[in-house]
Amino acid sequence: MKVCFPTENLQGLDSVVFGHFGSAPGFVIVDTETLGVEEIQNGDQHHAHGMCQPVKALGGRQVDGIATGGIGMGALMKLQAAGLNVFRAMQGTVRQNVEMIQSGKLPQFTAAHTCAGHAGGGGCGHHH
Repeated sequence: MKVCFPTENLQGLDSVVFGHFGSAPGFVIVDTETLGVEEIQNGDQHHAHGMCQPVKALGGRQVDGIATGGIGMGALMKLQAAGLNVFRAMQGTVRQNVEMIQSGKLPQFTAAHTCAGHAGGGGCGHHH
């Protein structure tokens, strides 16, 4: 399974997972079976809140899932509509999160986990 992680930096499996999908500086795509890695700069990093185009940000690369600390409802719905699994990444490195996926311990996102917005005190689980 190919899983994409938003990351603070591009250092392969040692990249630190970024707290929010759409505004991540880059993405690391990992094949969870071979541990092959591909790195991408985020081409949609400076979008308006709620206007994330998650599939566009990946530059046409095909993945089976996304693992992120936070994501808005619109982006989650777009990814799920595209048939992708969306995992709730834990703080730490890509490697640590891949190990959790391999052992079946990384939970999938539901609507209850999404960002409602950042204005007016609205928050998301990854900002606490």
